[in-house]
Amino acid sequence: MSEHLVSVAWQRGGAPFRGGEYSREHRWRFDGGQEVVAAASPWIVPEERTNLAGVDPEEAFVASLSSCHMLWFLSLAEKAGYLVDRYEDLAVGVLSEDPQGRQAITQVTLRPLVTFVGTGPDPVGLIALHERAHAACFIANSVKSEVSISPREASHAGLGAPQA
Repeated sequence: MSEHLVSVAWQRGGAPFRGGEYSREHRWRFDGGQEVVAAASPWIVPEERTNLAGVDPEEAFVASLSSCHMLWFLSLAEKAGYLVDRYEDLAVGVLSEDPQGRQAITQVTLRPLVTFVGTGPDPVGLIALHERAHAACFIANSVKSEVSISPREASHAGLGAPQA
């Protein structure tokens, strides 16, 4: 077991607290010292009540799924003897009504593009690595949203056998 600490802090700052007119900007502080400006999505509240530069919870949810998947993929690829040079994901989450009529992130699609040095896995092997990473991902195992993986075409830099 492990614990993962995050401090979420919001302050009214003298603004009225009625009629939904308060700012939704807040701060996330992580146990390693990193601080992130966070805010409500402009899809949820008017732009003047949020910070467009802030990370909203929906974006953070999608990012955590993508990041967890990537970390597992890298680990599994390394153990399989492949040399990953670059990994980029263009992940998208869909906020819509769930079967109970509540707003939820109902679909997340991860669209990773992996560049290998030398020989990478064939298309079937690449999908298998992604499936194993998905099955191992702590975050994916923690949510009820459907999470799908739709890898983009892999590219290979150089030639040769998998690297140990």
